[in-house]
Amino acid sequence: MHAIADAFVLAIKMIFTGDPEVYAITARTLEISLSSILIGALLFVPLGCLIYFNNFWGKRTLISIIQTCYSLPTVFVGLLVFLVFSRAGPLGVFGIMFTPQVMVIGQIILIGPIVTGLTISALSGVSPAMRETAISLGASRLQSVWAVLREARFAVLTAIMVGFGRAISEVGLALMVGGNIRGYTRVLTTAISLETGKGEIALSLALGFILVALALIVTVLANRFLRVKEADVAQSRAPTS
Repeated sequence: MHAIADAFVLAIKMIFTGDPEVYAITARTLEISLSSILIGALLFVPLGCLIYFNNFWGKRTLISIIQTCYSLPTVFVGLLVFLVFSRAGPLGVFGIMFTPQVMVIGQIILIGPIVTGLTISALSGVSPAMRETAISLGASRLQSVWAVLREARFAVLTAIMVGFGRAISEVGLALMVGGNIRGYTRVLTTAISLETGKGEIALSLALGFILVALALIVTVLANRFLRVKEADVAQSRAPTS
């Protein structure tokens, strides 16, 4: 019991005294996950808009498949990325296995369904009358789409936050394609797994506390965006005197 208490105290000390290894791992985790979500947002928010604003055969089935992939196992995505980018794979010529770059690619694939599906849900929450009004006032198709997207901006930002939370907390993919190389591809989740196995409980706790803090920040921001959206909706529905 005393050993666990000492580990907790040492973990807190490592965080607040700026332990170089703890902060290096944290910085690398943020670099990889932020890169993934920024690229993912640029790719999958427009994809969600494209699916939502167009009618085509199989649209409902496609949306159902996207929603099913919300819980896509990280190890399965890691396996697919490994098969594609390993030396024997079709893209093995690029030689990026066990690098931060391939980890970013894997995380983009992992968060793709989440950002796409939640963007579609966000757009669905906007009244269709808004787009019709914009078109009737002379707006082009692109301008009307932009008007709806602006109305759903807080919900879309929440979708991006959820994607970031998924990226920063995954472990299977990072282990399989990153290799958990110290000072290069080791991130919070893989470091926690390794250090726990080595018996370095204090370091594992310090990294775990930081990971939980980051997840909490993401959750608070996502909830704040949702509350702002709900307040805007309530205000727009309030009767005017």
